[in-house]
Amino acid sequence: MTIRIYNSLSRQKEIFEPVENNKVRMYVCGPTVYDSCHIGHARSVVVFDMIYRYLNARGYEVFYVRNFTDVDDKIIARANEAGVSCDEISEKYIKEFHKDMASLNMVSPTMEPRATAHIDQIVNIIAILVKKKYAYVVDGDVYFSVEKYPDYGKLSGRRLEDMVAGSRVEIDPRKQNPYDFVLWKASKPHEPQWDSPWGKGRPGWHIECSAMSAEYLGQTFDIHGGGKDLIFPHHENEIAQSEAAFGETFVKYWVHNGFINIDQEKMSKSLGNFLTIQEIVKTWHPEALRLFLLSNHYRSPLDYTDQAMQEATAGMDRIYGLMGRVAQYLDQPLIRRYGSDGQSALADKTETGRLFLEAMDDDFNTARAIGILFDTVRNINRLIDADEAAKTRASQEQIVTEAVDIFKIGKILGIANLPPDVYFQQKQEKGTGLRKIDPSWVEEKIRMRKQARQNKDFAAADRIRDELLALDIILEDRPGGTIWKMKQ
Repeated sequence: MTIRIYNSLSRQKEIFEPVENNKVRMYVCGPTVYDSCHIGHARSVVVFDMIYRYLNARGYEVFYVRNFTDVDDKIIARANEAGVSCDEISEKYIKEFHKDMASLNMVSPTMEPRATAHIDQIVNIIAILVKKKYAYVVDGDVYFSVEKYPDYGKLSGRRLEDMVAGSRVEIDPRKQNPYDFVLWKASKPHEPQWDSPWGKGRPGWHIECSAMSAEYLGQTFDIHGGGKDLIFPHHENEIAQSEAAFGETFVKYWVHNGFINIDQEKMSKSLGNFLTIQEIVKTWHPEALRLFLLSNHYRSPLDYTDQAMQEATAGMDRIYGLMGRVAQYLDQPLIRRYGSDGQSALADKTETGRLFLEAMDDDFNTARAIGILFDTVRNINRLIDADEAAKTRASQEQIVTEAVDIFKIGKILGIANLPPDVYFQQKQEKGTGLRKIDPSWVEEKIRMRKQARQNKDFAAADRIRDELLALDIILEDRPGGTIWKMKQ
């Protein structure tokens, strides 16, 4: 099977052929660390975490770099407001970012470089651009001359002459063109600074990513990712300065995830709908958030609402409810015992595996893949219901095979790999007003109710059900036994 990826540069799907056979080099723009991460950051990180996991599962050796921008105007402003150093601000929010990512079950990238640790590489690239006359120096600042790079605008589709004609950018008389961008900023009071051939100063934003990607991935690499908001000017400028400096194709495949809105409005602190990852996971289980963020195709817009999160939560409940039911049906430990190699490639010999791979090979279509996942959940429930009395070997083998497929799909999507009782316990501990429940206590109540029904003491059985319902615990009697879940 062949992976096809939508390339923002060509504006079409292309067959994925990495520069080096069976190896993938991927760079994704990470956060500017001056504030807490919001749900927009979460979508981008989850999307590329999924891509990283999938390419690994398909047998590629992936070298994944996600950077930190730890010197920037916003960081400097925040540090000056707080009366602390820029290092203190960036370190605080890098630690917070890692905590957020851990809560969302992210796989760590191969490298997480910081801009401030790569000043020498940044200065070297700027020196090349100055020498080649792609850049010029004015009062200690260094600017890239966009007119010197004839392909400027090829990623965003903007024509430089049209941009200049309708320009609303602030006029700087020192620039040769209004869209020339800064590579090196001359030092100012109360700002971090480093030595350079043009005087003390600090790097511009765009050159940082060119330097870090070249350092770890080479002058040409396979995938560069980020949100659609980075296409212009950030990624456009990265292409211009990198290709001008090295004379090589910078990136083969440009991958950009779509925007996320809150109740159909753009997220904004002024509108009061600015949602951080920390705030969301206080109320909703992180796996429900991951499922929601992958529920649409990564290039499509996504609207965050309470209803959407309720639906994602119900979906996770169905998956974990099924996994618990499988373990009960088989009289075996949790199905994870059968799926310990879940990170390995899915077999296309099973119908679930074949359909999932087909969906994901088509530009990482997680929306279709998740539909296949739930079709499999429904099918296993039907198999258990139909075979409960006989428990034939053939049915058990099919149930195990499909349940292992669910486990492996979960590995790639970053969900459904907890023991079901742990998931339900974590879920009811979120800030939803639910009381903390000991799963073993619930199971004992279910056993007592079963015994009461066997003794034909239906009044006692009903009292136990009502007692649990008062705690927002719902019982479902099925041919394979009784399962429980928390009320939405």
